[in-house]
Amino acid sequence: MTAGKSAYPPIFDGHNDTVISLAGEGFDGPGGRSFYERADKGHIDLVRAREGGLGGGFFAVMARPKPASSSSGGGHSVSDVGRGYSPESGWPPPMPLDQAQSDALIRFGKLFELERDSDGQCKIVRSAAELQECLDNGTFAIELHFEGADPLDPGGQALEVFYAAGLRSVGLTHFRQNIYCAGVPNIFPHSPDIGDGLTDAGKELVRQLNRRKVLVDLSHANEKTFWDVAGITDAPLVATHSNAWEMSNSPRNLTDKQLAAIRESNGLVGLNYHCGFLRKDGEMNPDTPISTMVDQIEYLIDKLGIDCVGLGSDFDGSMVPNPLKDAAGLPKLMAAIEERGYDTAALTKIAHGNWVRVLGATWGA
Repeated sequence: MTAGKSAYPPIFDGHNDTVISLAGEGFDGPGGRSFYERADKGHIDLVRAREGGLGGGFFAVMARPKPASSSSGGGHSVSDVGRGYSPESGWPPPMPLDQAQSDALIRFGKLFELERDSDGQCKIVRSAAELQECLDNGTFAIELHFEGADPLDPGGQALEVFYAAGLRSVGLTHFRQNIYCAGVPNIFPHSPDIGDGLTDAGKELVRQLNRRKVLVDLSHANEKTFWDVAGITDAPLVATHSNAWEMSNSPRNLTDKQLAAIRESNGLVGLNYHCGFLRKDGEMNPDTPISTMVDQIEYLIDKLGIDCVGLGSDFDGSMVPNPLKDAAGLPKLMAAIEERGYDTAALTKIAHGNWVRVLGATWGA
C-alpha cells in the first residue's frame, strides 16, 4: 500500500477538524460523510488523502456547547466559533465538565471506530516511532488531540484516562474562555495580547501535561497564556496551526517575539491554510493564491529556521485557498515550495520530518 500518488515526501499535518466534519457538524455544513469514500465537500477523506500524499495528522476533538435552542442537538458551527464575544464583550461561561467529557468520549469513539473499520489502512499513533512507521509503510496516521482542555478535570484524573486511550496533545482553549485560560476571539486586525493568561488551574494543567509527556498546543492561546506556558513547560513550544502575525495581523497568529521563543525551544509552528490567517488584509477570501501560503512559510523559516516549520492545515475547519481546494491538492503546495528553491531534504522536514522530531522530543519516544 502506498501513501499516495504524490511525488513528494508524505505529509503529516498538525491539525484538522475532520471528526466534526464527518459528523455533519463542521465548517462544510450539515450532512455526514464517509471517511473512506471521495466526497464533494470538506477537505479530507482517505481517497483524497492518498491522492495528495497526506499520510496523517492531528485529529482534533473539540467539545462544544450545545445550545438549548438547537433543534439538531449540535453545537455551534465551526465557522461561527469565536465570533461575537471577547474579553470586552464578555465570554460565555465555561462548558460544564460532564458535558465536555461526554462530547469528547463520543468523538474519541468515532475515531476508534474509524481505525477499527479501516482494514488496517488507518492507525492511531501513540509514539513518534509509530508515526514514522506509518509514514514509511503508507498507513494513515491519526494523532488524538484535544482542541480545548474542557474535558480535563483540574485533579488530572481524566487526563490519565484519555492518555491511556491515546491522547497525546492538548490545545489549552479554543476561541473562548475555560477554567484554564482564555483564547483569542476571531477578530481582525488585533494583537494576540488580549485577555488574561493561565489561571492557577491552568498552570497546574501544564505541569500535568509535562509529567505525562503530552504536547501542549499554543495555537488559539492569547499572548499572556503563551508566555505563561513558556515560563513553566519543559517541552518544546509548539503552535500546531498558526501563522506569522507580521504577515497577517490576526490575534490567532504569532508575533516575532513569540516565534523567537519557539525557535529557542527547538519547537515548531505548523502553517495554517485558513485564508483569514494567511492574507495581509485578513479577508475570508478563497481566491487566495498558493503563493500567499508559501510567503508565510518562507517568513516562518526566516524567523524559525528550517527545522522548526511544518504544516498545520486546519482542514475541515477553515476556508482554504481555492487553488489548493482540499487534501488532493497538496502536491500543488509542495511544488510551490520547491519552486522557491527548497531541496528534497528541506521538503521532507516541512512535510513531516520536523513533526516526527518535535513529537519524539515531547513524547520521549
